[in-house]
Amino acid sequence: MLLNVTPDHLDRHGSIEAYGRAKARMFENQTAEDAAVINADDAIAPQYAPSGPRVFYFSREKRVASGCYLRGDEIVFRCDGTETVLLLRKDIGLRGSHNIENVLAAAAAARLAGAEPVAIAEGVRTFAGVEHRIEYVATISGVEYFNDSKATNVDATLKALDAFPGNVLVILGGKDKGSDYRILRQALRSHARMALLIGSAAEKIEAELAGVIPVERAETLARAVEIAARHARPGDIVLLAPACASFDQFENFEQRGRVFKQLVRELEKEHAA
Repeated sequence: MLLNVTPDHLDRHGSIEAYGRAKARMFENQTAEDAAVINADDAIAPQYAPSGPRVFYFSREKRVASGCYLRGDEIVFRCDGTETVLLLRKDIGLRGSHNIENVLAAAAAARLAGAEPVAIAEGVRTFAGVEHRIEYVATISGVEYFNDSKATNVDATLKALDAFPGNVLVILGGKDKGSDYRILRQALRSHARMALLIGSAAEKIEAELAGVIPVERAETLARAVEIAARHARPGDIVLLAPACASFDQFENFEQRGRVFKQLVRELEKEHAA
């Protein structure tokens, strides 16, 4: 499955084209008996559709010739001209429109692997998400805290911000990967009211977001949580969605996310006391 091709690891690959070619190598050993599932809505991914395997697409914007698409509230699988409703949009309990795309991709793959629609629907309904991906942590004094430490690039942070209607205090920063943080400006203007900056990329992020929303340099994650808690009001969201790698201050994004959750739980205990 090729879910998207968006700027990431450009410090290693040098260009989005080189990064796309590296991703597409996963199709190289496929034969005519295999299947490739590709995001039809992504601006770049369809360019890397392979010639060897059968190709299926997924889309939440339009009907596809073969694959999975969103039709009103139905998720439909189309193959050889036959359409099958696999599940309903309301069956998806995860936040964010990107998770509709993820379900479309997973449902297509499951159907191609022989899963029945009732089993696919049940799998989606009972899936509560995974750690570090817009993971709910706690509600403290009417403020909800979410851990999306897996948002290690700008596109992932855009998707995380889009999952909330507004009033977000977002924690950004870490190790820069050659990203353009200016891409975040409109999403921050629409969804966030404050950004707390941590890590070695903080100076670059602050310069590229200048004038969009209030920004405060927190340096560390502990300090960012402290500042966010002080500024947050009931109904606000505190979101860790760094848009950066974690290696300047943490072993990996998992450790960063677990530290964030521990900080929030300590804050929760303080308020309870």
